[in-house]
Amino acid sequence: MKVSLGRVILLVEDYDKAFDFYRRNFFCKKLYDATMPDGQRYVHIGFSDNSTVGLWLLKADDPAQSALIGHQTGGQPTIVIYTDNCEDLYYYVKTNMVEIIEELTVTAESKFFHCKDLYGNRLTVVEVLH
Repeated sequence: MKVSLGRVILLVEDYDKAFDFYRRNFFCKKLYDATMPDGQRYVHIGFSDNSTVGLWLLKADDPAQSALIGHQTGGQPTIVIYTDNCEDLYYYVKTNMVEIIEELTVTAESKFFHCKDLYGNRLTVVEVLH
């Protein structure tokens, strides 16, 4: 039996602004973007060439969902993003005015920093050192 992670759902206010943030800062690409006959839009984005793993941007469609935007995980990291060059990515997102909430840290095992996306979701960016 094979089991794997597919998409993580992220509530957003605006599909295009959310995609632009992740494209501009983390080099994401659209994996799928379609509007169904009922008007619901499905936008899936990915961080790599693996088209089966990524984020499903889902627009909040009622006040209860809207209240959760940016707070889906109660202030804990919403997404962990892996990179092979944490230091360069750290300085790159800083130049794009991304809010850094925990500066670049280097340990024997990893380099990492924490920032926020455009809605306030906490993102952890990690480079595993071998």
